[in-house]
Amino acid sequence: MYQQELMAGWGDMDFNAHMRNTAYLDKSADVRMLFFAEHGFPMSEFARLRLGPVVMKDEIEYFRETHLLDRLVVRLEIIGLAEDGSRMRMRNEFLRADGKTVARVVSSVGWLNLAERRLTAPPPALLAALRTLAEGVDCEVLPSSLKGDS
Repeated sequence: MYQQELMAGWGDMDFNAHMRNTAYLDKSADVRMLFFAEHGFPMSEFARLRLGPVVMKDEIEYFRETHLLDRLVVRLEIIGLAEDGSRMRMRNEFLRADGKTVARVVSSVGWLNLAERRLTAPPPALLAALRTLAEGVDCEVLPSSLKGDS
């Protein structure tokens, strides 16, 4: 399973002194981008390909509070993927040091062709990288995002 250790920083806090909801979304995106970078797709490669991930939907569930300077392990797994890779669902689990789940973010993601400004399928090497992600027990095959395929 792919994971990164992150910290709840000053800018992640809300008025109630716990991690704000958008900080969970930001850290989820950071972990996704770290995964891609470590699998041959750093930001420079996405720029060269004129391709970018686009989040169509995020869902957050909260289980426990996270406070300033808390260390978090953020796991990433795939829970849905279209056969052509044009659509995916990814889950980030946020765990505190004792292994208890703090929050869960599920993101529905596609690929945007930045030149044409429309959804597309990823190149074969990027699809192969996606397929290396651990699959959740609830992983499913999703319909394609491409016109005529959905």
